[in-house]
Amino acid sequence: MHFERLLRKCIKTGDLTLIDGSGQISTFGDGTAPRATMRLHDKSLHWKFALFPRLAVGEAYINGTLTIEDGSLHDLLSIFGINIATFNARPLPKMMKIVGTALRRFQQRNPIGRAQRNVAHHYDLSDELYDLFLDEDRQYSCAYFKDPSDDLDTAQENKKRHIVAKLLLDKPHLRLLDIGSGWGGLGLYIAQKTGTQVTGVTLSTQQHKISAERVAELQISDLVDFRLRDYRHESGPYDRIVSVGMFEHVGAGRYREYFDKIFELLADDGVALIHTIGRNAPPGQTNAWMRKYIFPGGYTPALSEITSVVEKAGLKVTDIEILRLHYADTLHHWNERFQKNRARAAEIYDEKFCRMWEFYLVGCEIAFRYLDQTVFQIQLAKRQDAVPLTRDYISAWENEETMVSQAAD
Repeated sequence: MHFERLLRKCIKTGDLTLIDGSGQISTFGDGTAPRATMRLHDKSLHWKFALFPRLAVGEAYINGTLTIEDGSLHDLLSIFGINIATFNARPLPKMMKIVGTALRRFQQRNPIGRAQRNVAHHYDLSDELYDLFLDEDRQYSCAYFKDPSDDLDTAQENKKRHIVAKLLLDKPHLRLLDIGSGWGGLGLYIAQKTGTQVTGVTLSTQQHKISAERVAELQISDLVDFRLRDYRHESGPYDRIVSVGMFEHVGAGRYREYFDKIFELLADDGVALIHTIGRNAPPGQTNAWMRKYIFPGGYTPALSEITSVVEKAGLKVTDIEILRLHYADTLHHWNERFQKNRARAAEIYDEKFCRMWEFYLVGCEIAFRYLDQTVFQIQLAKRQDAVPLTRDYISAWENEETMVSQAAD
């Protein structure tokens, strides 16, 4: 069996037991944790897994033709993640990567109409679904764990504070554009904490509806305006620009368009902050399962792909921070919350959807914990002196804000 031979060559660490479609039992690895037993209920999976493991494993889990008899999905995918280097060293994955990289600009085409459809595929799901696993403010991006004991809500509050500190919102009458404003949490936080005039744009009708309702409820329409609009239709200038969790949806073929627009919208002494998932590796392609089921048109860039285009757009990189394992911990929290509310998710959709969603959450955690996925926070400006010459201002603002919050409590 091709898949059995593949596992024999690639699984060197961990303890994996396979019950194949014929009922034959095989074991792989060195017997150490993590440990998992998976059963295949369809003999065709033997060759599908050997040829297209990144797509076929997830599809089989969704369809119930792959079940886990012992251990958990997290254990199973951890075994694959820990041994990923030996999987990727095979000739077929190398060839598939070359072909995928060549085709990625077609796969990631995101003109205005298509971009809105791709956003709707993921973000216009049932509104209640996101309440089942996100924090109270619905921050659907990497949290910032200043301490391992931080709960999800604390870590997301940390993230917002960290971003605001880098935006230097210490002057009156500033105008800020939030590109990909989501359910409005970051924009509302900025306006309420600093008095900054915030404009947010999103392509999700559901997110726009919620964010507009939050503005009305708080009665701060004089400070915050959320718009259902493509950022490419916006006009400036803005003193500050922030974009969190949106750049992943731009597509490599439109990076120059994106940063040219940032340059056009940003005031001469302005500051922008781009918070995006990226890869600690050379340019590649989007996981086939993720592209098909979760984020059509999405791509996580290498840092080299971003900085080369930033330079051509005339912007200056003034700071870069790599958040590394913060997103792995965020996803772990999300999956724990989802599992606690899994029965309700099945009522909203069905069991098949639940298996898809947990494969998404766990698979992404493994990608951040063991593979090449990470998070970049990239601060940009037009002028060298737009931000202080040392990073002390970031921690100073965060500490001052923390003290203010503690005093208020």
